[in-house]
This record gives sequence, structure tokens and C-alpha cells, in this order.
Amino acid sequence: MKNILITGGRGFLGRNLVENLYQNTEYRISTYERGDSSVRLQNLLSDTDIIFHLAGENRPHDVSDYEKGNVHLTQTICSMLENSKRAVKIVFSSSSQATLQNPYGTSKRKAEQMLEQYAIDSGACVRIYRLRNLFGKWSRPNYNSVTATFCYNIANELPIVCSDWSNEIELCYIDDVVEAFITEINGQKASGVAGIDIPTYKIKLGDLAGRIQAYHEIQRNLVLPDFSLWFNRALYATYLSYVQTENMQYNVKPITDSRGSLAELIKQEHFGQIFVSRTKPGVTRGNHYHHTKTEKFFVVEGHGLIRMRSVKGGPVFEYPVKGSQYKVVDIPPGFTHSLTNIGSGDLVTLFWSDEIFDPNRPDTYYLPVDYTESSRPSYLVNA
Repeated sequence: MKNILITGGRGFLGRNLVENLYQNTEYRISTYERGDSSVRLQNLLSDTDIIFHLAGENRPHDVSDYEKGNVHLTQTICSMLENSKRAVKIVFSSSSQATLQNPYGTSKRKAEQMLEQYAIDSGACVRIYRLRNLFGKWSRPNYNSVTATFCYNIANELPIVCSDWSNEIELCYIDDVVEAFITEINGQKASGVAGIDIPTYKIKLGDLAGRIQAYHEIQRNLVLPDFSLWFNRALYATYLSYVQTENMQYNVKPITDSRGSLAELIKQEHFGQIFVSRTKPGVTRGNHYHHTKTEKFFVVEGHGLIRMRSVKGGPVFEYPVKGSQYKVVDIPPGFTHSLTNIGSGDLVTLFWSDEIFDPNRPDTYYLPVDYTESSRPSYLVNA
């Protein structure tokens, strides 16, 4: 079992790392937090195998606290390890601002230099991650993350303010960093600047706000972002973590008539849409065909009969379906099709269509499955 020490385990990065590491029974996790005694730190350092040094100040009330929070603790850790003659691997969360001449950047660079010297003197591996603009769940809004602030304010319908919406920032997702950190436990032995392979995402503030606002509108318009892009998945997950629990559920608007009801659930430009229907006993839906649109039918509850027939003529194909069977029926183009409830209770069916319904281009044409030659489209008669 490996002993892992995390300084700043209650912070944004630390908390995400701790929660991931706790899933592995091969690790014993200890954390050192602000206010803990130096004696406790000494005891933790005495048997740790790797240190994730994440504690620090990034927005103190007093500028002098940068030195205390970012330099002093690092110096203490290095001194304690050197005095005990222990060469322990240290993974340090620095900042891209370490190259800048501001109080925060200067304090981070000083901490880096101390760790670099410790690596030279002890032979230990020190890995320095210069992180930039982290975002993800549990980041504090209205603090030092514009992404967290935008997500929190938009989720709670509060205004967002920006002096320049065209300003571009570079973001880094928390789970990408955590994944890189976990590989450090049994990975690199050489010291140096690390994390250059962690993906970052450049985006203008106006685009960032617009995407988050679009996520907020999903409960109203049901339109999902393009989840083939990892950034969209990461940003949507981040936004959703700021939605109040009482707002996690929402109603979709059903269309109700004598046949039963139907409601759209989700839509996506490249995916299509999913909708659900509830059909009364003896009722038939459909009796239409599509030229290009394709669909999948899945009966969730009840007993139904799907029938289809080529618009060119030929036999009728029938597919009995029950909610207990978990059976999907594909609906190809050029086949008129219907769904009939042949059970005694409601028939609940889940549908997928490869495109979002467009009333200006529905690609839906009425034709009973049991059509006659005279009722077939004129261009298909005697085809």
C-alpha cells in the first residue's frame, strides 16, 4: 500500500484528487490543511511515499500572505524531508503565472525554486505542473474562476459581467489534471516541468458565456450540445454541478389527443432526437413514410404491433413487441409504417429519429400500411 500525502486536500484541486484516489484500496490517503500543526506535518512526512503539494494562496486579503502560503509551507516541507534524509517524490501544483512579475507569480516561482533545489540536494523526483485556469465541479464561484462564476450565475439566473467579451482565455479541465496526477504515483522518475500534455482549451469569454447560457436553456428547448467534443462534455458537467438540486427536475410539454400523448425528451443537431409516446388500447399511430429520415422504435411498457410495407408494394411485415422483451425495430426510409396498441393497457414507446423534427421540412408522408393501388403515390403506380 502506498502512503499519499495531499496538502490542501479541501481545496478545489485537492478535493477532486482525494475523491478519485479514495476509490483505490491500494492507497492510504492523508491530507494536511491550513491550521494543522507542524508536528502533524512532520509525522505525515515520516512515512509518505509521494506528496501532492496543492496547498497555497491565490487570492489572499493581504499581499504578504502569498509569501506565507506559497513559499513558507514549501520551505517547511523541503526542510523536514532533508533533515530526515528522505527523498520523497513531490508533485507540485504551480501556475502559468510563475513566469510573471506579480506577487502571486513571484511566490509560485520561489516555491518552484525551493523544490528544484530539494530535488538536486536529495535526488528526489519533483514534478512541477504549471496549471492555467482550472474549471470543473466544486470550484468556488465569484472567487478566481470565471468559468465557475459564469456557471453559478447563469444556473441561478444572476447577471454576468465582463469588460471585454472578445478576450480569449485558456482553460484546463480538473479531471484531465487529476488523471495526470494519478499517473504520477507510479510514473515519472525524472524531475522537471510536467503536464505539458494535459489538454487546454482556448475560448473567448463571449463564447464561454454563450455555451453556458445554451446549457441553461436545455430544460426549455431540450437541445443538447455536441458531446463529440470533450470540452463541451466537461463544460456541461461543470455547469450542471452548479444547478440547485430543486431545479434538477423539469417538465416536458406533452402533445395530447384522442390517441394518447407524445413528448420530446432530448434533441441534438448531429444525433437527432428522442421522444416518447403513450398510446391507448386499440389505437394506431403512424401510417406514414419518410424519404430520408430513419427511426428506431422501442416499446417500454405494454403490447404493440409494428407493421411496415415498402411504398413500392409487396408484403406487409409485422413485428409484435412487448415491454418485457427489450426489442428495437428499425424503420427504414421508403417503408410506410404503423404502431398499434394490441394490449389492454397503455402502450409506452420510446422513439429515436436521426434528425430534429422540422415543420418546414417534415419528410413525413401519409400512406396507410394496408394501402391499395389507388392510394399509392401517383409516381409509384405501376412502378
